[in-house]
Amino acid sequence: MSAQAEETVRRQPPGGWRTFAHALGNTAVAGLTTNFLWFAVVFWVYLETRSILATGILGGAYMLLLAVCSMWFGSLIDRYRKLAVMRLSAWSSLVAFAIGTAMFFLVPSETLLALDRPWFWVFTLVVLAGCVVELLRSLALSTLVTLLVPVERHANANGLVGTVQGLAFIVTSVFSGISIGMLGMGPTMLIATAFTALPLAHLYFLRIDEPASTPEEGAKAVDFRGGMIAMRAVPGLFGLVLFSMFNNFVSGVHMALLDPYGLTLFPVEVWGLVFGIAGTGFIVGGALVAKFGLGRNPVRTLLLAVALTGVVGATLALRDWTWPFVVGIWLFMLVFPAVEAAEQTVIQRVVPFEKQGRVFGLAMTFEAAAAPITSFLIAPVAEFWVVPYIESGAGRGSWEWLLGDGEGRGIAFIFFWAGVVIVIAALAAFATRSYRTLVRSFAEATPAVSGADGEADDGAELARGGTEAG
Repeated sequence: MSAQAEETVRRQPPGGWRTFAHALGNTAVAGLTTNFLWFAVVFWVYLETRSILATGILGGAYMLLLAVCSMWFGSLIDRYRKLAVMRLSAWSSLVAFAIGTAMFFLVPSETLLALDRPWFWVFTLVVLAGCVVELLRSLALSTLVTLLVPVERHANANGLVGTVQGLAFIVTSVFSGISIGMLGMGPTMLIATAFTALPLAHLYFLRIDEPASTPEEGAKAVDFRGGMIAMRAVPGLFGLVLFSMFNNFVSGVHMALLDPYGLTLFPVEVWGLVFGIAGTGFIVGGALVAKFGLGRNPVRTLLLAVALTGVVGATLALRDWTWPFVVGIWLFMLVFPAVEAAEQTVIQRVVPFEKQGRVFGLAMTFEAAAAPITSFLIAPVAEFWVVPYIESGAGRGSWEWLLGDGEGRGIAFIFFWAGVVIVIAALAAFATRSYRTLVRSFAEATPAVSGADGEADDGAELARGGTEAG
C-alpha cells in the first residue's frame, strides 16, 4: 500500500463502514417512504379525478422543485454538519406528512379533490415538499462516502447506494398501487407518516465524528457561485456535468414515454408488476458496482455505460413484442447504476470535502432541470406530430422496415432516435478535451478526505437532539 493510501485509511473514522451502513439504511427507508407516498398521491389523484393534466402537473412540479432546491440543499450540507442536516430533512418530512394527513382527514374528500379549489393544491404541495426535502438526506449521504469510506472503496460504496435505490424503486412501484387499491389514501398517509418517524428516531442514535463546518467568507445561503467556482476549479468536471445533463434530457424521453408504451403491451394491473420485475436490474447493477468497482478510469466507464444505455434504448421497442421490451428495460436499469456511481466517485475524488455539498447540489440542479423539460415537451411532440406521421401511409411506407407493424410504433420511432443520439454523444465525448483533462484530474487528485477528528455532531445548528449513542 502506498504512503498516500495508508494516510487515507488512517484518517477514516473508526467504524466508518459500519456508520456508513447505518446512514445508508436510514436514507433508504426515508427514500422508500417518500417515494411510496408520492406515487400513491399521484395514483390516487388520477383514479379519483381522471385528470391527466393534474397528474402531469404534479410530475413536472416534482422535478422542477428538485432542480430549484438542489443548490440550496448542497449549500446547507457544506455549511452545517452532515448529521444535523439529515435530521433537518427527517423533521421537515415528518411535519409535512403530519400536516398532509391532518388535511386529508379534516377536509371533505369532494373539497380536497376539487381541482378548482385551493385545498387540492395546498395538500399536494405540502406532501410534495415533504417528499422533495428527502433529497437533502440523499445528498448528505454522498458526502458521507468521502468522510467515512476509504477512498479506494468509494466506487463500491456508491454501488451499494445504487443497489438500495433499486430495491426502493421496485418496492415503491409495486406497493404504492397495492396500498391505494386495497387500503385507500387515508391508511397510506398514516403508514408513510409512521415510517418517516422511525428513521428520524434512528438518527438520534447515530454518531458521526466530523469537524465543525466553517462557512466561507461571503458564502450565501444558496451558494450557486461557490458551487460553480468549486466545479470549474477541476478541469473537465463542468463538462461531465453538462454531458450528464444532456444525457438526462435525451434519455428522459424513454422515461416520459415508457408508461404509455408499456400500457399498449400490458393491462394496467400487469404493467406495474412487470416494471417492478424489470427494476431488479437496478439491484443487480448496483451490486456489481459494489463488488467490482468501476475500474481505474471511472470517466471512461461512465461514457461506455451511457453508450450502452443508448443501444438498449434504441432497440427495446423495434418490434411490438413484450419480451424484448422487458429485457431492454432490465438491461437499461442494470447499466444505469454504473453511470450514477461513476459521477459520484469522480466528484468525491476531485472536489475538496468542504465543497462537495455545493458541487453535488449544483450537478443535481443541472441534471434534474432536464427531466421536466423532456416531460413537458415530448408528450405533445409525440401526440400531435410523430405518432400521426408514423401511423400514416407515408410513415408506414418509410419506416415499417425498421419498426415493424403494431401499436406504439410512433413511440418506438422516438425511442430509436433518442438512443442513437445518446450513443453518438457518448462516443464523441471520448474525443473531447474535457474528457482528457478530467481523466488527468482524477488520476492526479489527492483524495478528498476530511480530517474526521472533530467532535461528534450535536445537531445544535439545525435540529434539536438528545444524547448520542455510539
